[in-house]
Amino acid sequence: MTKEKERLPLEGIRVLELGTLLAGPFSGRLFADFGAEVIKIEPPDKMDPMRNWGKSKEGTGLWWPIQSRNKKSITLNLREEKGQALLKEMVKEADIIIENFRPGTMEKWNLSYEELSEINPKIIMMRTSGFGQTGPYKHRAGFGSVGEAMGGLRHVTGYQDRAPTRIGISIGDTLAALFATIGCLVALHEREQSGKGQVVDTALYESVFSVMESLIPDYLLAGYVRERMGNILPGVAPSNIYYTQDETYIVIGANADGVFRRLCEAMDQVELADDDRFATHEARGKNMKVLDLLIEEWTKSLPAKEALEKLEEKGVPSGLIYSAKDIVEDPHYQERDMILSVEHPELGEFPMPGIVPKLSRTPGKVKHPGPEKVGKHNEEVYTQLLGYSEEELEEWRESNII
Repeated sequence: MTKEKERLPLEGIRVLELGTLLAGPFSGRLFADFGAEVIKIEPPDKMDPMRNWGKSKEGTGLWWPIQSRNKKSITLNLREEKGQALLKEMVKEADIIIENFRPGTMEKWNLSYEELSEINPKIIMMRTSGFGQTGPYKHRAGFGSVGEAMGGLRHVTGYQDRAPTRIGISIGDTLAALFATIGCLVALHEREQSGKGQVVDTALYESVFSVMESLIPDYLLAGYVRERMGNILPGVAPSNIYYTQDETYIVIGANADGVFRRLCEAMDQVELADDDRFATHEARGKNMKVLDLLIEEWTKSLPAKEALEKLEEKGVPSGLIYSAKDIVEDPHYQERDMILSVEHPELGEFPMPGIVPKLSRTPGKVKHPGPEKVGKHNEEVYTQLLGYSEEELEEWRESNII
Protein backbone atom coordinates (compact mmCIF):
# COMPACT_ATOMS: atom_id res chain seq x y z
CA MET A 1 0.00 0.00 0.00
CA THR A 2 1.43 3.37 -0.98
CA LYS A 3 1.59 6.20 1.51
CA GLU A 4 -0.91 8.14 -0.64
CA LYS A 5 -3.53 5.42 -0.11
CA GLU A 6 -2.93 4.87 3.60
CA ARG A 7 -5.95 5.42 5.80
CA LEU A 8 -5.85 8.51 8.01
CA PRO A 9 -6.53 7.71 11.67
CA LEU A 10 -9.80 9.66 12.02
CA GLU A 11 -11.34 8.66 8.70
CA GLY A 12 -14.94 7.67 9.21
CA ILE A 13 -15.53 10.35 11.84
CA ARG A 14 -17.89 13.12 10.70
CA VAL A 15 -17.74 16.50 12.46
CA LEU A 16 -20.23 19.35 12.12
CA GLU A 17 -18.43 22.60 12.93
CA LEU A 18 -20.80 25.40 13.89
CA GLY A 19 -18.40 27.73 15.68
CA THR A 20 -16.67 30.84 14.39
CA LEU A 21 -13.33 32.56 14.82
CA LEU A 22 -10.82 30.63 16.87
CA ALA A 23 -11.50 28.09 19.60
CA GLY A 24 -14.13 25.88 17.96
CA PRO A 25 -12.68 26.03 14.44
CA PHE A 26 -9.17 25.28 15.73
CA SER A 27 -10.52 22.03 17.17
CA GLY A 28 -12.11 21.34 13.80
CA ARG A 29 -8.76 21.87 12.12
CA LEU A 30 -7.12 19.30 14.42
CA PHE A 31 -9.77 16.71 13.59
CA ALA A 32 -9.49 17.45 9.87
CA ASP A 33 -5.68 17.16 9.95
CA PHE A 34 -6.04 13.52 10.94
CA GLY A 35 -8.70 12.58 8.44
CA ALA A 36 -12.08 13.37 9.98
CA GLU A 37 -14.69 14.77 7.59
CA VAL A 38 -15.22 18.24 9.00
CA ILE A 39 -18.20 20.14 7.59
CA LYS A 40 -17.87 23.83 8.35
CA ILE A 41 -21.33 25.43 8.64
CA GLU A 42 -21.72 29.20 8.20
CA PRO A 43 -24.88 31.35 8.03
CA PRO A 44 -25.70 32.27 4.41
CA ASP A 45 -25.74 35.96 5.33
CA LYS A 46 -22.85 36.16 7.77
CA MET A 47 -19.63 34.34 7.00
CA ASP A 48 -17.05 33.46 9.63
CA PRO A 49 -15.04 36.67 10.34
CA MET A 50 -11.90 34.54 10.28
CA ARG A 51 -12.11 34.59 6.48
CA ASN A 52 -10.90 38.20 6.59
CA TRP A 53 -8.68 38.22 9.68
CA GLY A 54 -4.94 38.80 9.53
CA LYS A 55 -2.93 39.97 6.59
CA SER A 56 -4.24 39.44 3.09
CA LYS A 57 -2.84 39.04 -0.40
CA GLU A 58 -4.81 39.86 -3.53
CA GLY A 59 -7.91 40.17 -1.36
CA THR A 60 -7.48 36.72 0.20
CA GLY A 61 -7.05 36.42 3.98
CA LEU A 62 -3.93 34.50 4.94
CA TRP A 63 -5.24 33.01 8.20
CA TRP A 64 -8.34 31.29 6.84
CA PRO A 65 -6.58 28.73 4.59
CA ILE A 66 -4.73 27.44 7.67
CA GLN A 67 -7.60 27.50 10.16
CA SER A 68 -10.01 25.78 7.76
CA ARG A 69 -7.68 23.44 5.90
CA ASN A 70 -9.09 20.05 4.93
CA LYS A 71 -12.65 21.16 5.77
CA LYS A 72 -15.79 21.27 3.67
CA SER A 73 -17.90 24.44 3.61
CA ILE A 74 -21.68 24.66 3.59
CA THR A 75 -24.18 27.38 4.48
CA LEU A 76 -27.19 26.95 6.74
CA ASN A 77 -29.42 29.41 8.58
CA LEU A 78 -29.90 27.96 12.07
CA ARG A 79 -32.16 30.84 13.10
CA GLU A 80 -34.87 29.40 10.84
CA GLU A 81 -36.92 26.29 11.60
CA LYS A 82 -36.05 24.69 8.26
CA GLY A 83 -32.36 25.24 8.89
CA GLN A 84 -32.68 23.60 12.30
CA ALA A 85 -34.47 20.66 10.73
CA LEU A 86 -31.70 20.22 8.16
CA LEU A 87 -29.04 20.26 10.85
CA LYS A 88 -30.94 17.59 12.75
CA GLU A 89 -30.86 15.44 9.64
CA MET A 90 -27.10 15.89 9.46
CA VAL A 91 -26.78 14.99 13.15
CA LYS A 92 -28.19 11.54 12.31
CA GLU A 93 -25.11 10.99 10.15
CA ALA A 94 -22.54 12.72 12.39
CA ASP A 95 -20.30 11.84 15.32
CA ILE A 96 -19.35 15.25 16.71
CA ILE A 97 -20.84 18.73 16.82
CA ILE A 98 -18.47 21.61 17.53
CA GLU A 99 -20.02 24.85 18.78
CA ASN A 100 -18.52 27.84 20.57
CA PHE A 101 -21.52 30.12 20.93
CA ARG A 102 -22.54 31.78 24.18
CA PRO A 103 -24.31 29.19 26.40
CA GLY A 104 -28.01 29.03 25.66
CA THR A 105 -27.69 29.77 21.93
CA MET A 106 -28.10 26.17 20.80
CA GLU A 107 -31.06 25.77 23.16
CA LYS A 108 -32.65 28.93 21.70
CA TRP A 109 -32.38 27.32 18.26
CA ASN A 110 -34.03 24.09 19.48
CA LEU A 111 -30.67 22.33 19.08
CA SER A 112 -29.86 21.42 22.66
CA TYR A 113 -27.81 18.34 23.39
CA GLU A 114 -30.90 16.68 24.86
CA GLU A 115 -32.84 17.17 21.62
CA LEU A 116 -29.96 16.14 19.37
CA SER A 117 -29.05 13.08 21.43
CA GLU A 118 -32.62 11.81 21.02
CA ILE A 119 -32.01 11.88 17.27
CA ASN A 120 -28.54 10.31 17.59
CA PRO A 121 -27.64 8.88 21.03
CA LYS A 122 -24.00 8.56 19.91
CA ILE A 123 -23.56 12.26 19.14
CA ILE A 124 -20.82 14.08 21.04
CA MET A 125 -21.29 17.83 21.49
CA MET A 126 -18.12 19.83 21.97
CA ARG A 127 -19.12 23.08 23.68
CA THR A 128 -16.44 25.74 24.10
CA SER A 129 -17.31 29.05 25.75
CA GLY A 130 -15.79 31.76 27.89
CA PHE A 131 -16.97 30.42 31.26
CA GLY A 132 -18.54 27.02 30.60
CA GLN A 133 -22.13 25.80 30.47
CA THR A 134 -22.79 26.19 34.21
CA GLY A 135 -21.99 28.69 36.95
CA PRO A 136 -22.89 32.34 37.62
CA TYR A 137 -20.78 33.63 34.70
CA LYS A 138 -22.04 31.20 32.07
CA HIS A 139 -23.98 33.83 30.10
CA ARG A 140 -21.10 36.32 29.97
CA ALA A 141 -19.41 36.98 26.65
CA GLY A 142 -15.91 35.58 26.87
CA PHE A 143 -13.18 35.96 24.28
CA GLY A 144 -9.74 34.39 24.64
CA SER A 145 -8.32 37.62 26.02
CA VAL A 146 -10.79 37.51 28.92
CA GLY A 147 -9.97 33.85 29.53
CA GLU A 148 -6.26 34.69 29.64
CA ALA A 149 -6.96 37.47 32.13
CA MET A 150 -9.30 35.55 34.45
CA GLY A 151 -7.34 32.32 34.10
CA GLY A 152 -4.33 34.01 35.71
CA LEU A 153 -2.01 34.20 32.71
CA ARG A 154 -2.09 37.95 32.07
CA HIS A 155 -1.19 38.70 35.71
CA VAL A 156 2.15 36.92 35.37
CA THR A 157 2.98 38.06 31.80
CA GLY A 158 5.27 41.04 31.33
CA TYR A 159 7.54 43.06 33.60
CA GLN A 160 6.98 44.17 37.19
CA ASP A 161 7.23 47.87 36.42
CA ARG A 162 4.68 47.77 33.59
CA ALA A 163 1.06 46.84 33.04
CA PRO A 164 0.17 43.21 32.29
CA THR A 165 0.65 42.27 28.67
CA ARG A 166 -0.62 39.65 26.28
CA ILE A 167 1.29 36.86 24.63
CA GLY A 168 1.70 37.55 20.92
CA ILE A 169 -0.89 34.96 19.84
CA SER A 170 -4.45 34.05 20.83
CA ILE A 171 -3.22 31.50 23.35
CA GLY A 172 -6.47 31.38 25.36
CA ASP A 173 -8.49 30.22 22.36
CA THR A 174 -5.84 27.73 21.31
CA LEU A 175 -5.54 26.18 24.76
CA ALA A 176 -9.31 25.83 24.94
CA ALA A 177 -9.32 24.16 21.52
CA LEU A 178 -6.63 21.71 22.58
CA PHE A 179 -8.42 20.75 25.81
CA ALA A 180 -11.74 20.48 23.97
CA THR A 181 -10.18 18.19 21.37
CA ILE A 182 -8.63 16.00 24.05
CA GLY A 183 -12.01 15.80 25.77
CA CYS A 184 -13.72 14.87 22.54
CA LEU A 185 -11.21 12.11 21.79
CA VAL A 186 -11.76 10.78 25.32
CA ALA A 187 -15.52 10.82 24.70
CA LEU A 188 -15.05 8.99 21.40
CA HIS A 189 -13.06 6.29 23.15
CA GLU A 190 -15.61 5.98 25.96
CA ARG A 191 -18.37 5.70 23.37
CA GLU A 192 -16.77 2.48 22.17
CA GLN A 193 -17.72 0.92 25.53
CA SER A 194 -21.04 2.65 26.30
CA GLY A 195 -22.41 3.31 22.83
CA LYS A 196 -23.43 6.77 24.03
CA GLY A 197 -22.27 10.30 23.32
CA GLN A 198 -21.96 13.14 25.82
CA VAL A 199 -21.22 16.84 26.20
CA VAL A 200 -17.61 18.06 26.30
CA ASP A 201 -17.81 21.35 28.21
CA THR A 202 -14.66 23.48 27.87
CA ALA A 203 -14.26 26.98 29.29
CA LEU A 204 -11.59 29.35 28.04
CA TYR A 205 -10.65 30.60 31.50
CA GLU A 206 -10.37 27.03 32.83
CA SER A 207 -8.15 25.98 29.95
CA VAL A 208 -5.76 28.81 30.76
CA PHE A 209 -5.95 28.17 34.50
CA SER A 210 -5.19 24.49 33.93
CA VAL A 211 -1.66 25.28 32.71
CA MET A 212 -0.83 27.72 35.52
CA GLU A 213 1.43 25.22 37.30
CA SER A 214 1.61 25.66 41.11
CA LEU A 215 -0.03 29.11 41.12
CA ILE A 216 -2.71 28.14 43.66
CA PRO A 217 -0.70 26.08 46.19
CA ASP A 218 1.98 28.77 46.01
CA TYR A 219 -0.67 31.16 47.32
CA LEU A 220 -2.74 28.99 49.65
CA LEU A 221 0.09 26.95 51.18
CA ALA A 222 3.10 29.25 50.91
CA GLY A 223 1.46 32.69 50.96
CA TYR A 224 3.16 33.62 47.68
CA VAL A 225 1.38 35.42 44.84
CA ARG A 226 3.18 35.05 41.54
CA GLU A 227 3.81 38.34 39.81
CA ARG A 228 5.21 39.48 36.50
CA MET A 229 8.90 38.63 36.31
CA GLY A 230 9.84 39.36 32.70
CA ASN A 231 12.13 36.69 31.28
CA ILE A 232 13.21 35.06 34.53
CA LEU A 233 11.77 32.30 36.70
CA PRO A 234 11.95 33.26 40.40
CA GLY A 235 14.51 31.11 42.18
CA VAL A 236 15.54 29.34 38.97
CA ALA A 237 18.85 30.38 37.42
CA PRO A 238 20.27 30.69 34.95
CA SER A 239 17.18 30.81 32.78
CA ASN A 240 17.00 34.04 30.81
CA ILE A 241 17.72 35.79 27.54
CA TYR A 242 21.18 37.21 26.94
CA TYR A 243 22.40 39.90 24.56
CA THR A 244 25.12 39.00 22.05
CA GLN A 245 27.85 40.82 20.16
CA ASP A 246 25.78 41.04 16.97
CA GLU A 247 22.89 42.74 18.78
CA THR A 248 20.50 39.84 19.12
CA TYR A 249 19.30 37.72 22.02
CA ILE A 250 19.73 34.05 22.79
CA VAL A 251 17.93 31.93 25.37
CA ILE A 252 19.96 29.85 27.83
CA GLY A 253 18.45 27.43 30.33
CA ALA A 254 21.08 25.88 32.61
CA ASN A 255 19.56 25.77 36.07
CA ALA A 256 20.30 22.09 36.85
CA ASP A 257 23.66 21.52 38.56
CA GLY A 258 25.16 19.34 35.82
CA VAL A 259 23.96 21.61 33.04
CA PHE A 260 25.27 24.68 34.86
CA ARG A 261 28.72 23.11 35.08
CA ARG A 262 28.64 22.49 31.34
CA LEU A 263 27.67 26.13 30.79
CA CYS A 264 30.69 27.19 32.84
CA GLU A 265 32.86 24.97 30.64
CA ALA A 266 31.41 26.53 27.49
CA MET A 267 32.23 29.96 28.93
CA ASP A 268 35.79 28.83 29.90
CA GLN A 269 34.92 29.80 33.47
CA VAL A 270 34.76 26.41 35.17
CA GLU A 271 35.53 27.99 38.54
CA LEU A 272 32.01 29.47 38.64
CA ALA A 273 30.55 25.99 39.09
CA ASP A 274 32.29 25.70 42.47
CA ASP A 275 31.72 29.29 43.55
CA ASP A 276 29.59 29.27 46.73
CA ARG A 277 27.29 31.84 45.13
CA PHE A 278 26.41 29.50 42.26
CA ALA A 279 27.30 25.94 43.32
CA THR A 280 23.73 24.87 44.16
CA HIS A 281 20.28 25.44 42.71
CA GLU A 282 19.24 27.46 45.75
CA ALA A 283 22.40 29.58 45.69
CA ARG A 284 21.99 30.38 42.00
CA GLY A 285 18.40 31.44 42.63
CA LYS A 286 19.46 33.83 45.36
CA ASN A 287 22.29 35.29 43.27
CA MET A 288 20.42 35.35 39.96
CA LYS A 289 21.16 38.98 39.05
CA VAL A 290 24.93 38.65 39.55
CA LEU A 291 24.99 35.37 37.65
CA ASP A 292 23.00 36.75 34.72
CA LEU A 293 25.41 39.69 34.44
CA LEU A 294 28.37 37.31 34.31
CA ILE A 295 26.75 35.20 31.61
CA GLU A 296 25.81 38.24 29.55
CA GLU A 297 29.38 39.54 29.74
CA TRP A 298 30.35 36.33 27.99
CA THR A 299 27.51 36.33 25.39
CA LYS A 300 28.21 39.98 24.53
CA SER A 301 31.76 39.02 23.59
CA LEU A 302 30.58 36.66 20.84
CA PRO A 303 28.24 36.64 17.85
CA ALA A 304 25.08 34.66 18.56
CA LYS A 305 26.04 31.86 16.15
CA GLU A 306 29.41 31.29 17.81
CA ALA A 307 27.99 31.43 21.33
CA LEU A 308 25.31 28.89 20.40
CA GLU A 309 27.89 26.58 18.82
CA LYS A 310 29.90 26.57 22.06
CA LEU A 311 26.76 25.93 24.10
CA GLU A 312 25.59 23.13 21.81
CA GLU A 313 29.02 21.50 21.96
CA LYS A 314 28.67 21.27 25.74
CA GLY A 315 25.04 20.17 25.68
CA VAL A 316 23.59 23.36 27.17
CA PRO A 317 19.93 24.05 26.21
CA SER A 318 20.00 27.27 24.18
CA GLY A 319 18.64 28.88 21.07
CA LEU A 320 17.89 32.00 19.08
CA ILE A 321 14.62 33.84 19.56
CA TYR A 322 13.18 33.06 16.15
CA SER A 323 11.28 35.44 13.91
CA ALA A 324 9.20 34.17 10.98
CA LYS A 325 12.31 34.61 8.78
CA ASP A 326 14.40 32.42 11.09
CA ILE A 327 11.73 29.72 11.12
CA VAL A 328 11.44 29.64 7.33
CA GLU A 329 15.21 29.32 6.92
CA ASP A 330 15.77 26.71 9.62
CA PRO A 331 16.73 23.24 8.26
CA HIS A 332 15.22 21.45 11.26
CA TYR A 333 11.77 22.90 10.51
CA GLN A 334 12.21 21.79 6.91
CA GLU A 335 13.38 18.28 7.77
CA ARG A 336 10.34 17.69 10.00
CA ASP A 337 7.84 19.07 7.43
CA MET A 338 6.79 21.87 9.74
CA ILE A 339 6.26 24.29 6.85
CA LEU A 340 4.01 22.68 4.27
CA SER A 341 3.24 24.02 0.84
CA VAL A 342 -0.33 23.50 -0.36
CA GLU A 343 -1.82 24.57 -3.68
CA HIS A 344 -4.24 27.48 -3.23
CA PRO A 345 -6.70 28.15 -6.11
CA GLU A 346 -5.97 31.90 -6.09
CA LEU A 347 -2.52 32.31 -4.55
CA GLY A 348 -0.73 29.24 -5.87
CA GLU A 349 1.72 27.58 -3.48
CA PHE A 350 0.54 28.47 0.03
CA PRO A 351 2.87 27.90 3.02
CA MET A 352 1.35 26.84 6.33
CA PRO A 353 2.35 25.15 9.60
CA GLY A 354 2.81 21.39 9.47
CA ILE A 355 0.88 18.84 11.48
CA VAL A 356 1.47 18.26 15.19
CA PRO A 357 1.93 15.66 16.62
CA LYS A 358 3.79 13.28 14.33
CA LEU A 359 2.29 9.82 14.22
CA SER A 360 4.74 7.13 13.08
CA ARG A 361 2.29 4.84 11.29
CA THR A 362 -0.79 6.94 10.50
CA PRO A 363 0.34 10.57 10.23
CA GLY A 364 -2.05 13.39 9.44
CA LYS A 365 -2.16 15.16 6.11
CA VAL A 366 -3.10 18.54 4.64
CA LYS A 367 -5.06 17.84 1.47
CA HIS A 368 -6.23 21.36 0.66
CA PRO A 369 -6.44 24.86 2.17
CA GLY A 370 -9.66 26.20 3.66
CA PRO A 371 -12.50 26.47 1.12
CA GLU A 372 -12.27 29.96 -0.37
CA LYS A 373 -15.94 30.00 -1.41
CA VAL A 374 -18.64 30.12 1.26
CA GLY A 375 -20.91 27.12 0.75
CA LYS A 376 -18.54 25.42 -1.69
CA HIS A 377 -19.78 21.96 -0.69
CA ASN A 378 -23.50 22.70 -0.43
CA GLU A 379 -24.43 20.46 -3.32
CA GLU A 380 -22.23 17.59 -2.15
CA VAL A 381 -23.60 17.60 1.40
CA TYR A 382 -27.26 18.32 0.70
CA THR A 383 -27.66 16.11 -2.36
CA GLN A 384 -25.27 13.23 -1.62
CA LEU A 385 -25.35 13.04 2.18
CA LEU A 386 -28.97 14.04 2.76
CA GLY A 387 -30.44 13.09 -0.63
CA TYR A 388 -32.17 16.35 -1.59
CA SER A 389 -32.64 17.58 -5.16
CA GLU A 390 -31.06 20.55 -6.92
CA GLU A 391 -34.51 22.13 -7.10
CA GLU A 392 -34.89 21.98 -3.34
CA LEU A 393 -31.46 23.56 -2.87
CA GLU A 394 -32.42 26.40 -5.17
CA GLU A 395 -35.63 26.95 -3.22
CA TRP A 396 -33.63 27.15 0.05
CA ARG A 397 -31.21 29.61 -1.49
CA GLU A 398 -34.05 31.89 -2.46
CA SER A 399 -35.53 31.72 1.06
CA ASN A 400 -32.12 32.30 2.73
CA ILE A 401 -31.99 28.87 4.35
CA ILE A 402 -28.67 28.09 2.69
